Amino acid sequence: MVENTVGKRNSITVEKRNSIIGMSFFGPALVLMAIFLFIPMILTFVFSFTDYFALNPSLTSFVGLENYISLFKDKLFIQAFKNTILFVIIIVPLQTGLAFGLALFIDRISYCKSYFKLAFFIPVVMSLAVVSTLWMQIYSTEGILNNILGWIGIDPQPFIYSAKQALPSIAFMSIWQGAGYQMLIFLGGLQAISPSLYEAAEIDNASEWAKFRYITLPALKPIMIFVLITITIGAFKMAVQPMVMTGGGPSYSTYTLVYNIYQTGTVNWEIGIASAMSMIFAAFVIVLTIIQNKITGDKEE
Repeated sequence: MVENTVGKRNSITVEKRNSIIGMSFFGPALVLMAIFLFIPMILTFVFSFTDYFALNPSLTSFVGLENYISLFKDKLFIQAFKNTILFVIIIVPLQTGLAFGLALFIDRISYCKSYFKLAFFIPVVMSLAVVSTLWMQIYSTEGILNNILGWIGIDPQPFIYSAKQALPSIAFMSIWQGAGYQMLIFLGGLQAISPSLYEAAEIDNASEWAKFRYITLPALKPIMIFVLITITIGAFKMAVQPMVMTGGGPSYSTYTLVYNIYQTGTVNWEIGIASAMSMIFAAFVIVLTIIQNKITGDKEE
């Protein structure tokens, strides 16, 4: 009995010591998350129901749903919302398709794989501000893109200087910049597929399309869902590109939700309204992600 009691006490002591050691590693990360994530989220929710003005916080008062009601009547907010939706509609299928195509290309070739992976991934690690500045030169009237169009008999295009072309032009640049990241994810999924599945299909004289449809696509479905969700969330957060390239113009054609939040909160110092914008933005992205996951995910039998 004495030995069992001593053994239990020792095991409890070891468990407590392990818990303390674990918390010593996890604790600092938890504190940082609380300071930079949880507390700002709570404050944003609270401020969204006030008229908090950063330059005169002493006059802050509770306004209830007034910020939310005023936003849905604000033409600029609605315009920014529409621009963001349009950007997402353009970038999600095209960037997913490009990344998947690049991954298939690299997976099939037997030479210079490292070179192509590096070449396609370099834009991802470049600063968005640098990439945006580079593409401003490409899109300029005398830029390389208009020169190429001139060689094939097409008149120079305004691109980011046109209200109709500015948003698609920024979307094209964003697709080029971000596709390399999703390409590596798809490539990892392709290389994880067992070669024995393709060998068995070849024994059954399956065509390349049949192998792609019945082996490759089903195996990559979880990765495809992950990529679609990450691209969607990333597209909704677009702000740097229009900030650098167009300033939200021409005629607010590239003015997005996140850019609107930035302008309202950090330029105009209207923290209450900016917080309400952030809550609407977060709620919309969460609902859209859930719907997207339900549509693309496996259905319960």
